[in-house]
Amino acid sequence: MRILVVGGGIVGAAAARLLAADHDVLLLEKEDRLGAHQTGHNSGVVHAGLYYAPNSLKARLCRRGGDLLRAYCAQRDIPLVELGKLVVALDPSELDALHALGERAQANGVRDLRVLDAAGLRAIEPHATGAGALHSPHTAVVDFAAVTRALAGEVREVRTNSAVRRIHADAAVELETGELLAADRVLVCAGLQSDRLARASGQPREPAIVPFRGDYWRLRPERAHLVRGLIYPVPDPELPFLGTHLTRRLDGEVWVGPNAALALARERYSRHAFVPRDAAAALAFPGTRRLLAHHWRAAVRALRAGERTAIRYIPELTPGDLERGPCGIRAQALERSGTLLDDFALARAGPVVFVRNAPSPAATAALAIAEELYERLR
Repeated sequence: MRILVVGGGIVGAAAARLLAADHDVLLLEKEDRLGAHQTGHNSGVVHAGLYYAPNSLKARLCRRGGDLLRAYCAQRDIPLVELGKLVVALDPSELDALHALGERAQANGVRDLRVLDAAGLRAIEPHATGAGALHSPHTAVVDFAAVTRALAGEVREVRTNSAVRRIHADAAVELETGELLAADRVLVCAGLQSDRLARASGQPREPAIVPFRGDYWRLRPERAHLVRGLIYPVPDPELPFLGTHLTRRLDGEVWVGPNAALALARERYSRHAFVPRDAAAALAFPGTRRLLAHHWRAAVRALRAGERTAIRYIPELTPGDLERGPCGIRAQALERSGTLLDDFALARAGPVVFVRNAPSPAATAALAIAEELYERLR
C-alpha cells in the first residue's frame, strides 16, 4: 500500500516511521528541514500526564507516548533526562486546586506522585518558595527535533521543500508545483496549516487554527543554578494553557515562559512578526473575538507574565537576571463559539485522515498518536 504523510513535525515523522514497517511510505515536508515549527520551537518537556481529562485521548496517549518515547530514545542513544517537575502552590489559597490536580493525575495513572509541604518543596528546589507542591519525578526533557530526525531516518522516502496544495478525494496529493502524487492512503499532520489544508481539500472549515505566540526568557548562565528541574504554577482555570514555568533544558539553560498572546503570523518567530493573511484570518474568525472577549483579563495577565512569574517562585531572582529568549507558536483549534478544543482531534474522510488539533502534549505523545493514526488508516 502506498501511503503519503504530509507534515514533517514529530507527529508526522512518528506516523511515517510506524507505517513504513509494512507499507510504501513517502513523508512530505514543505520546509527545507524537518521539525521546523512547533516541534523545533518548544521547551522540550516530556510530560507525565498530570493535567488532562481522564479517559481523554490526551490522557491516554500522553502516558503511552511517554513510555514509547523513553524506550525509543534509549534504543537510539538520544538524551532524555528525568529532571522532575514541581507544580507549586505559592500560598495556601492554591492548595485545594493543587490537591485536585493530584487527584486528576492519579486518575490518569501518573506514577510516583508526591504532595509536598513547603519544606519538601525546598528539599527538591532549595531556592524556590511556596506553600506546597505536587512532585512528578518522571517529567523529563528531550530535544524533540533530534527525535524527529531519528524517526524520519527510518523512512525510506522523505522529501523536503514539498509544499502540498490540496488532497483529492481519491487520495492523490497535489503539490504547490502542480505535481500529483498518487496514493492509497494519506495522513495529514500539517500543524499550523492544518485547517487551511483541510479546507482546500474540501473538508469542514472548522475547527479553525488560531495561532498563539509564546515568548521565553532565559536566566543568565551564572544564575541558572537556582533552578534544578522544572517549576510550574498551579493551572489558572481561566486560561487554556499551563502558565509561565521555569524549565532546565538539556544544555543547562533555564527557560522562563511561555506567555500567551494571539499571534499575527503563523510561522514567523521575530518579536513583531506580522503576516497580513495570518492576522486577518485570526481576527476575522468569530471564535477568536468571542474567545478574547471572554478571556481578555486572563490574557493580559498571561502577556505580562515572565520575569515577574520567575521572581515569584525564585525570590533570589531580579529582573536583571533574565534576558530575552526564543519564542514558539502553538496551533490551537478553535470553534466558532469561541470554545478551544482541549483534546486531540482526528478526522477521517475516506482514504484520508486529517489531524485537526494536536497541541501540547502532542510531542510527548507522538509515538502513541502514530499508533492511533495507524488504526484509523486501516
